[in-house]
Amino acid sequence: MADTLEFNEIYQEVKGSMNDGRLRLSRQGVIFKNSKTGKVDNIQASELAEGVWRRVALGHGLKLLTKNGHVYKYDGFRESEFDKLSDFFKAHYRLELAEKDLCVKGWNWGTVRFGGQLLSFDIGEQPVFEIPLSNVSQCTTGKNEVTLEFHQNDDAEVSLMEVRFYVPPTQEDGVDPVEAFAQNVLSKADVIQATGDAICIFRELQCLTPRGRYDIRIYPTFLHLHGKTFDYKIPYTTVLRLFLLPHKDQRQMFFVISLDPPIKQGQTRYHFLILLFSKDEDISLTLNMNEEEVEKRFEGRLTKNMSGSLYEMVSRVMKALVNRKITVPGNFQGHSGAQCITCSYKASSGLLYPLERGFIYVHKPPVHIRFDEISFVNFARGTTTTRSFDFEIETKQGTQYTFSSIEREEYGKLFDFVNAKKLNIKNRGLKEGMKQSYDEYADSDEDQHDAYLERMKEEGKIREENANDSSDGSGEETDESFNPGEEDDDVAEEFDSNASASSSSGDGDSDRGEKKPAKKAKIVKDRKPRKKQVESKKGKDPNAPKRPMSAYMLWLNANREKIKSDHPGISITDLSKKAGELWKAMSKEKKEEWDRKAEDAKRDYEKAMKEYSVGNKSESSKMERSKKKKKKQEKQMKGKGEKKGAASKSSSSTKSSAKTMSESFKSKEFVSSDESSSAESKKEDSEDERGASPAQSSEDSASGSD
Repeated sequence: MADTLEFNEIYQEVKGSMNDGRLRLSRQGVIFKNSKTGKVDNIQASELAEGVWRRVALGHGLKLLTKNGHVYKYDGFRESEFDKLSDFFKAHYRLELAEKDLCVKGWNWGTVRFGGQLLSFDIGEQPVFEIPLSNVSQCTTGKNEVTLEFHQNDDAEVSLMEVRFYVPPTQEDGVDPVEAFAQNVLSKADVIQATGDAICIFRELQCLTPRGRYDIRIYPTFLHLHGKTFDYKIPYTTVLRLFLLPHKDQRQMFFVISLDPPIKQGQTRYHFLILLFSKDEDISLTLNMNEEEVEKRFEGRLTKNMSGSLYEMVSRVMKALVNRKITVPGNFQGHSGAQCITCSYKASSGLLYPLERGFIYVHKPPVHIRFDEISFVNFARGTTTTRSFDFEIETKQGTQYTFSSIEREEYGKLFDFVNAKKLNIKNRGLKEGMKQSYDEYADSDEDQHDAYLERMKEEGKIREENANDSSDGSGEETDESFNPGEEDDDVAEEFDSNASASSSSGDGDSDRGEKKPAKKAKIVKDRKPRKKQVESKKGKDPNAPKRPMSAYMLWLNANREKIKSDHPGISITDLSKKAGELWKAMSKEKKEEWDRKAEDAKRDYEKAMKEYSVGNKSESSKMERSKKKKKKQEKQMKGKGEKKGAASKSSSSTKSSAKTMSESFKSKEFVSSDESSSAESKKEDSEDERGASPAQSSEDSASGSD
């Protein structure tokens, strides 16, 4: 017999709705993964108490009861699969899969039985219908009557909202059957009642969805959002995931709570609760419990008195109460160094975060897409400009998401990320080796997210240590690394080359005596050096000393090969994760050794920067003097060339009167005197204009004599 059984297109009944997914039965237990939300229900084999096979609306169904009273219903089986399931239950779970048919007589008088989380209305030994008590939102009593109200189901077109039971009076003294019925319901129902004091209260938190400022009161089983206009009570059982995302400006943090089912306000549904925090905002928090209760309930995850950043306190408390891992961005870094990409979805601009197991877009409207539900992605050209592109995602259900106006510089980083995650890229087509390697029954929140959170905290500690180490000489280091004199030399050099190019070309134009082509050449010459200037500014001096590495990076470079040899075939992502864990576990004495090496490297860098800046300044001063000398020579040559041009014009003219000769003689003097004054000028543009004016004046005088 096979060790596992797998079924596709199985439906799980949850709060009145049928959620499709995949079911796997193994020796260890039963696993069901919801296709819509990615949530995984895992029932251990040792917890199973009873299995029931029965005919239902969608064919045949399987009902599983656990020892702690929970009930799980799965529909969509074929009748022929009963024998296979029955044998599997006997062999691996040691349970008889009992066959029980529902009563279809249509009677409305029977017996109510409470079993675990289930209310069963039976006629004889056959059940007529069953009500999961977790669906009950309120229970009220009247004279001989009990009314049950249910949570509204958004996925169903028609929802059952209320059921009334008539309870006949009994002759037993001291026991009211109506109250006894109501207490049985309320003990298992999902009724939110704010009894007692809150564990803690966070006041005036900025909330993006739903928009406004809310006080968040933390109770043992739910959180209460209290605003000026609306109040929301959110049971922890409806929290699907928690996200902690850094804003692109590095000054703020998003804390995102994914909800299923969502909270409602009129016809609006909020599937995500998004809080925005400033990193600079700190808080001291005292839990409304004694230390023994805190230790017993939270097992060291929380303490009675805590202090730190506001976003850290909120996320820490929520993680302990909800008992869900917090998802943070992985290794992705965009063009600007941020862990997100600025883009637009529908009509609003926001941030797209590539995670280790999906994408999340914040914030209007929030979107979370898991990798295992993605059919393919597509990189499309922007519709309005070539400076941006669109990133399209299509899910296996046919839903398409288009994130537009992404900067062109982000393309390489995003493409490498998608390629590394082995997602199908539509532009390229499906290639060999690109098949997704995700476990179809794995939850989207794995331990690695916590590892990334720890790594981020560790990196923050390392940055703080480096900042403290360099705080003494930070002023000198900043001045040396910036080196404004060096940039000035580069700019001067570009303008000098521009000047020499224009002056040398001016000689050729004046020798030929052609004025119109000289103007055209001048326009082209003005444009070319500008391109060079922009290109030269982008580059860096390859001879400049490189910045020193931190203690962590020195250690990583020294131990990278050892980690690879200890873990053959490890990926770059897993290697950096493993290195972060090893560095964190390292003793303080060993870390001090690498800190000393980092200090030595820093001192060597400062020394090299001083030598580099001094040598660079002396070299630039020599170059400046040689360029000035060359400039002066070129200006003198230019003046001689213009004198020769004027002389040739005057000699080639026809016989003229003495007046004409005197005028041409004056124009010669005018040229020489003007040229001498222009040699004293410093601006190159004024030299070109004055060099052109004498030629023009001599021509005018010649035409006047004619």
